Amino acid sequence: MKRLLIVSLFLISGQLYAQDLQQKLANAFGRLQADSQCSYASVSLTVLDAKTGEQVFAANPNMGLATASTLKTITSITAFNILGADFKYQTQLGYAGEIAADGTLNGDVIIKGAGDPTLGSWRYEQTKEAHVLALMTDALQKAGIKKINGRIIGDDSIFGTQSIPEGWIWQDIGNYYGAGTSGLCWRENQFDIKLRTGVVGNPIGVSRTVPTIPYLTFKSELVNGEAGSGDNAYAFLPVGSSVMYLRGSYAIDKDKKSISAATPDAAYDAALRLSDTLKKLGVLVTGGPESAATLAAKDLKLPLISKNLTTILSPPLSRIVYWLNQKSINLYAEQLLKTIAWKQGRKPTSANGVEEVQKFWKARGIDPNSINTYDGSGLSPGDRVTTLTLAKILQSAKKESWFADLYESLPVYNDMKMKSGSINSVLCYAGYQTHNGRELCFSIMVNNFNGSSRGIKEKMFRVLDVLK
Repeated sequence: MKRLLIVSLFLISGQLYAQDLQQKLANAFGRLQADSQCSYASVSLTVLDAKTGEQVFAANPNMGLATASTLKTITSITAFNILGADFKYQTQLGYAGEIAADGTLNGDVIIKGAGDPTLGSWRYEQTKEAHVLALMTDALQKAGIKKINGRIIGDDSIFGTQSIPEGWIWQDIGNYYGAGTSGLCWRENQFDIKLRTGVVGNPIGVSRTVPTIPYLTFKSELVNGEAGSGDNAYAFLPVGSSVMYLRGSYAIDKDKKSISAATPDAAYDAALRLSDTLKKLGVLVTGGPESAATLAAKDLKLPLISKNLTTILSPPLSRIVYWLNQKSINLYAEQLLKTIAWKQGRKPTSANGVEEVQKFWKARGIDPNSINTYDGSGLSPGDRVTTLTLAKILQSAKKESWFADLYESLPVYNDMKMKSGSINSVLCYAGYQTHNGRELCFSIMVNNFNGSSRGIKEKMFRVLDVLK
């Protein structure tokens, strides 16, 4: 009888705790929804028990909303499931042709990409540009190559010719965060443009690029913005030309004096850098750098590697996902989406990657219509996912052996481990939080708010504070 009484009291206290949390969340969510910044907004919140999947609180849980970068959590978790935490990309360096007795390669050196988004990246010691180029030049020298009577070719053909997912907007795709996918990435497919600023309202000039981009010219239509106006500068990719336009404004009080733009053909750039490095080492290369795209434009055939010299491995997926979420790198998410399609036996396109993500979660009880997306990063304003689905996918990861890697990858906002996401009039958060010893996972989305992002962020944080 005494034991029964103790159990009953425990159950009652647990129910009261759950009801108390639900009521506090309902009150906080109600205040957010009634706020003037949400007068014309769509607002949704789902909170689940991270261990059991039990629904703790839900408001508009089945409303499909733009996720912005919180979609990266779905891409990350799907990649962990399909590819595995230890998955590594393999980039091959080899040649086509024959090496003569005097060390002349009569043929082409080929860098064959397999979709590694980290090649040439500054985020890992093993992927830094100088290190990767040293690996390549060492392999060529060990093969006895002293002269190349041919070309350096960046073969990015594995991911096809469409580098930009459907649904991305023109304003984004010339900038570093809108860099397109490539079968052969290089330096995260971006470069820096250093600005020459001046008086408010006056034009801004371009002083230089890092690294030097000899194959592009720049036309700046940028103007100096007032102090406090921020970075509103956009780069626009050349269409049928080699001219990149810069438009918008850049505040006079910003210290950086620099913007980052997307590299239009990363495979060509990788070939160029290897060619330049070889020339500095005294290895003559008679032909110019090429990529699959530049060869196709000349109606020339892309040669295949006949002799592989070295294979360059990427960091494991667990470390790729770390930077993917920590710095919200769109390129990493899009490369993983195409890789998911490829590893599932499909042509590696963004659309096929989306289908494979939907298939994977359908097999685990999630309606594919609740993952109505165009990409893997959330940059497309047309992406639609429900908070219930996102929270369920977060919850599914809790029991996996790689969960610690996923959790580590999430940034900290508001003293909470969660991924943020923001595009025009959209702000979202998704992550994990412990409340009175109970582990929770959550997704909150606000679409079409008005006013400042800072204001709506503070109000959303007040809702999430209830979970602490």
